Amino acid sequence: MPINNSSLPFSAILLDMDGVLFHGMNPIDGAMDFMQSIEHIPHIFITNNPIRLPESMADKMAEIGFKRPEEKHIITAGEATAVWLSQQKPEFHFYAIGAEGLHKSLQKYGYEDKDNADYVVIGEGEGIDYASITTGINLILKQGAQLISTNPDISVDAFYRGKRAIMPGGGALAAPFIVATGQQAVTIGKPKPLLYEIALQELNVQANDCLMIGDRPDTDILGAQQLGIQTALVRTGRFAAGENLPDGMSAPNWDVENLMQLKKLLGL
Repeated sequence: MPINNSSLPFSAILLDMDGVLFHGMNPIDGAMDFMQSIEHIPHIFITNNPIRLPESMADKMAEIGFKRPEEKHIITAGEATAVWLSQQKPEFHFYAIGAEGLHKSLQKYGYEDKDNADYVVIGEGEGIDYASITTGINLILKQGAQLISTNPDISVDAFYRGKRAIMPGGGALAAPFIVATGQQAVTIGKPKPLLYEIALQELNVQANDCLMIGDRPDTDILGAQQLGIQTALVRTGRFAAGENLPDGMSAPNWDVENLMQLKKLLGL
């Protein structure tokens, strides 16, 4: 579906959520106005956050004050992991460590089984402890289960006990299993291509005809660049204004302080 403004060099948009649109339950300045300005442009939200289901993310956006998006237009790392595992082995058995949303995503396609799991899936949120690590490493070493990580983030910005905090991400929570078993995890989330590919298929657009907007150069921007997607880095998340890009990384097509500045540059 083409956009009305033919002057734009893309016809669809992918957006990260945390750090781009909101922090916790607080909208980022200008985010609501930006979303209103792209209502006529096909867009999908893709997030490495596996904690919530798409319907829960849609409810959160509505509660914050955004127009509630269609659930099919939100692709989480948990959902993408479940889809990928079902492609590898239909009706798979899994042992998952992470928040309830991850378990529910996986249950759409597979069966929870702590005794004979095909996959040990590590997400984010509460749930990891000595007992769960022990169960997981024994499934890997003794049962031959494969280690899966929903996303590679070492740390994430979140709210903990009412305060903004840096929390361990999926990459950090997978580390004990990697060390204990010597098995590297198969990682699903950005910068790996699966989330982008699912979104591009849903939008029915080519990679070079799409814009990715994200706040993390090492995941959002890098993964999009590797697929030929145009990129816009907004410095409203962990990556502050004025901070240098990671060594060896190509500059995004747009590098802006916030969505208001991006809107102005794009003429929206």
